[in-house]
Amino acid sequence: MGAGHQGGWIWTRVAARLRAAGHLVLAPTLDGCAERNAQIRPGITTESQAEELASLLYYEDLRDVVMVGTSTGGMVVCRAAELARERVKRLVFADALALRDGEALSDIVRRQNVERTDLATGPTREDAEQRLFADLDAATRAWALARYTLHPLAPMEAPVSLRDFWTLPWDASVIWCQRSANPPEAHQRRTAEALQANWHQLDTGHYPMLTEPERLARLIELDSERLTS
Repeated sequence: MGAGHQGGWIWTRVAARLRAAGHLVLAPTLDGCAERNAQIRPGITTESQAEELASLLYYEDLRDVVMVGTSTGGMVVCRAAELARERVKRLVFADALALRDGEALSDIVRRQNVERTDLATGPTREDAEQRLFADLDAATRAWALARYTLHPLAPMEAPVSLRDFWTLPWDASVIWCQRSANPPEAHQRRTAEALQANWHQLDTGHYPMLTEPERLARLIELDSERLTS
């Protein structure tokens, strides 16, 4: 699941490697994001995005699913897993946010250079280029910037609703990107401790799916193999 201001496109390189290894991979774009940005409207929340994802698992009749989320996509993963508990095999938080019930993004991340409309928010394009995508090579940075969009407002500002998630047992992995300022390391270690998750580190920035797709794909596979061996 894509990060804030991204879509399923950000997983293209990782998905290609996992598919080549024989895995069924879906990389859904969240409501109101990326190619679905023209559909942005009031009422899009973390919970509504999660409900849509849980419905996708149901209608495709998917089971033993490994759900992978990065950045704010981790918030959606938590709620979607809560809704589709019987279909989820494992959760992977790749430099991702995993909020507690009632927490909001601003409780964890201090944002800067924010652009805002009545329906969406996000860093300015200049900030995205000079900060968010700063560690990408020039060609990848241009490719990502061309696809960058503002994110629906409520997921960025409203508290999340997670009544049961943190009381349930999960097989999980947390992948911390050491060169990324947000989400903070302390937040990700809190997630790993609460879920008794496998802990991995990558020496890269906030977008390992673009900078380290081979290593990220392998980490996703490794823990899946652990569960099936």
